[in-house]
Amino acid sequence: MWRLRRAAVACEVCQSLVKHSSGVKGSLPLQKLHLVSRSIYHSHHPTLKLQRPQLRTSFQQFSSLTNPPLRKLKFSPIKYGYQPRRNFWPARLATRLLKLRYLILGSAVGGGYTAKKTFDQWKDMIPDLSEYKWIVPDIVWEIDEYIDFGHKLVSEVIGASDLLLLLGSSGETAFRATDHGSESDKHFRKGLLGELILLQQQIQEHEEEARRTAGQYSTSYAQQKRKVSDKEKIDQLQEELLHTQLKYQRILERLEKENKELRKLVLQKDDKGIHHRKLKKSLIDMYSEVLDVLSDYDASYNTQDHLPRVVVVGDQSAGKTSVLEMIAQARIFPRGSGEMMTRSPVKVTLSEGPHHVALFKDSSREFDLTKEEDLAALRHEIELRMRKNVKEGCTVSPETISLNVKGPGLQRMVLVDLPGVINTVTSGMAPDTKETIFSISKAYMQNPNAIILCIQDGSVDAERSIVTDLVSQMDPHGRRTIFVLTKVDLAEKNVASPSRIQQIIEGKLFPMKALGYFAVVTGKGNSSESIEAIREYEEEFFQNSKLLKTSMLKAHQVTTRNLSLAVSDCFWKMVRESVEQQADSFKATRFNLETEWKNNYPRLRELDRNELFEKAKNEILDEVISLSQVTPKHWEEILQQSLWERVSTHVIENIYLPAAQTMNSGTFNTTVDIKLKQWTDKQLPNKAVEVAWETLQEEFSRFMTEPKGKEHDDIFDKLKEAVKEESIKRHKWNDFAEDSLRVIQHNALEDRSISDKQQWDAAIYFMEEALQARLKDTENAIENMVGPDWKKRWLYWKNRTQEQCVHNETKNELEKMLKCNEEHPAYLASDEITTVRKNLESRGVEVDPSLIKDTWHQVYRRHFLKTALNHCNLCRRGFYYYQRHFVDSELECNDVVLFWRIQRMLAITANTLRQQLTNTEVRRLEKNVKEVLEDFAEDGEKKIKLLTGKRVQLAEDLKKVREIQEKLDAFIEALHQEK
Repeated sequence: MWRLRRAAVACEVCQSLVKHSSGVKGSLPLQKLHLVSRSIYHSHHPTLKLQRPQLRTSFQQFSSLTNPPLRKLKFSPIKYGYQPRRNFWPARLATRLLKLRYLILGSAVGGGYTAKKTFDQWKDMIPDLSEYKWIVPDIVWEIDEYIDFGHKLVSEVIGASDLLLLLGSSGETAFRATDHGSESDKHFRKGLLGELILLQQQIQEHEEEARRTAGQYSTSYAQQKRKVSDKEKIDQLQEELLHTQLKYQRILERLEKENKELRKLVLQKDDKGIHHRKLKKSLIDMYSEVLDVLSDYDASYNTQDHLPRVVVVGDQSAGKTSVLEMIAQARIFPRGSGEMMTRSPVKVTLSEGPHHVALFKDSSREFDLTKEEDLAALRHEIELRMRKNVKEGCTVSPETISLNVKGPGLQRMVLVDLPGVINTVTSGMAPDTKETIFSISKAYMQNPNAIILCIQDGSVDAERSIVTDLVSQMDPHGRRTIFVLTKVDLAEKNVASPSRIQQIIEGKLFPMKALGYFAVVTGKGNSSESIEAIREYEEEFFQNSKLLKTSMLKAHQVTTRNLSLAVSDCFWKMVRESVEQQADSFKATRFNLETEWKNNYPRLRELDRNELFEKAKNEILDEVISLSQVTPKHWEEILQQSLWERVSTHVIENIYLPAAQTMNSGTFNTTVDIKLKQWTDKQLPNKAVEVAWETLQEEFSRFMTEPKGKEHDDIFDKLKEAVKEESIKRHKWNDFAEDSLRVIQHNALEDRSISDKQQWDAAIYFMEEALQARLKDTENAIENMVGPDWKKRWLYWKNRTQEQCVHNETKNELEKMLKCNEEHPAYLASDEITTVRKNLESRGVEVDPSLIKDTWHQVYRRHFLKTALNHCNLCRRGFYYYQRHFVDSELECNDVVLFWRIQRMLAITANTLRQQLTNTEVRRLEKNVKEVLEDFAEDGEKKIKLLTGKRVQLAEDLKKVREIQEKLDAFIEALHQEK
């Protein structure tokens, strides 16, 4: 009840305020009342029905921040009743608190905006490092796929400013998180956000106006002070940038080291067969094989070879070898102070592997580059190969030494270290050394896809450089040249003006152009320094160098590490751009060669030099095997015949003729035995071995050279002849053969027994044949001595010479003397010579005593042989007397027994030699042939010399082109898969 009573009193007070208010005409609207007044103006009023307002009204409701200040209302005195006074202090306190809330929010918004603007200014002052993205190795981006460094960094930067979260998308997300609330709640938050944005714009306008006003009243002193502060800021930023770059470089090194260890572990697991799979060849190894095959196919590097390679050129002692060793991370090359050490090109293929090793293309030995003894052995081997390649009378050689270097973290590329360019030929060098080095360098650099790594010594005057002019001729536009300035530490100390180094690195001092310029330090000049020590010295030098601090050099242009990354990227870029074009050119070459072969050799297989050698090798071995299949009878026949031809002259001239001059059979036999014993001890065994060796050679040659009909290929003739000569040259007869053969021959000659008539007739036949052959030879000699007889002179119109006429007269005179004494001894007495000469002089023929003796020798030989043949015919029936030892018989046939002994000795010797041939010597010869063939197979120059011709060269080119094309296709496929 008391509440109703109070409401009625309040209603009356309000009515009195409306009716009796001074200065106001008409009624006062309810909306004009104070908020508190409206709150107590209840619904009992008869003319207005208002609802209690919600706590969160729509956007159309009024706010204390947007409404003007309320004016004070003057109340009229109440005429009737008692009315108490009210101050409404809680309403005023709530109003002030609401104002304080908006001020705090506005200050937060303004501070956040200022912080964001300051952050943007700092971000604009940081230089753009996107150009140096290539410095970061590919492995960093591969790791970034799994470890999101960028997201963490951005989250940390954003997390450092909570105001940015309020202004950015996160703030909007916070507002959107309450979308599931009531509609009135949404309208209330939108209204608050609009007021905050409006307040932010007003603050921004006031700041701009204050900035313009401050700018108008600024003095020149302030401007100068600002310039000084800007310069200090620039210096400070440069210092910070340098430290940031060095810090980034250390991070890269740490990542590369970790990556190196991880790759090493992975490769070691694969190497141990943990995954039980066969490892594929690396991409760079496949490419290196292509280059090796191509170098064999085209050793002069013609236009056919346009595949990329990094060609390292420079003046002598400019530091080429040191740069390559830093890239390969090992001291692998021979070193000398001021002396030419690189005498032939060295192709170095760098690839990744679990262990740091090196090996040559034609050798299976691995050199452990972590051990000093292996490094020394590798340097010694390279020096030996260089000296072997250099021909006599030359100083350098164009022949390439191929070396593979594997290790964790190595950049994959192919480099060719060339001999240093010289200006003067010194003593001990060939006169054409300078021109030879220039021709070798040009041959490699004229390849349009070769990357030229130009090494320049920074410690000497630039005007003394020779290689820069050569490089500018080969690559005038600098599209494939990378310039490297070595010994920068010495250059910084010696050069008076450091800006000269800056001019070199910027490409303004030399007349050449390049893709990039680098400055490196390759040690202190001590050959015993390790790679790690050189690298630490290089990093320490550039970290403290004024060249880097004063921005004369940029961070990405220094250290061999950055050089290695840049060269590798350029190399693979060039490979990807040119390798497919090279593959297409070899496809066209292959088609042309196949067409030429089909037109010229349609029925022959395309056998290259190695395949032809294998075919010839099989034929030669078959022929050697056929040599062992010769029948024993054939061996003995040819051995006996050859041995008699060799010893027949000695038997007749030195044994039979002297013994026949004796007066009785006892003396004849004694003389024969003595002479046979001497002959057997000194000459006969050696002659027999010589005959056997010659017979083996003849039979081997006959099998090697006789045509095989239609299957015979004359392209093998030179090879077979060379194999035959070399095998015979290496073959040596057994030294003990003569001793055993001497005993056998001596026993055979001492046997005088003829067992049956058949053997006797065989001895007669052998004697007649031998004497007739000797008589025929003697008559031919006499005919040549005296000239043609009367029949030939009349029929064939031949005449005698003056000397032949003298011989003829002498012959006639000697024949007259023999007719007078048919048993004349074999030698003329001096008085007989005088008598013959006197008789000839009486007929007007002047003769010399020596001519008389020579003529007598032939005349008496013919007389003796005819007499011996007549005696041989008489002895055909003398076997009966021989069995009785010629007792009571005038017929003596001791000469027949002599020839029987000789014949028997020949048969036994032939049989012995045949056994030695078939059991020992043929096998030894076969072994020698195999050894010769193996040696020839390993000697490429020998095969090229022995297997020649258009057909061989065409097949060889066709095989090489096919091999190159196949390897190129496999490499291109692997290259696409790696992309």
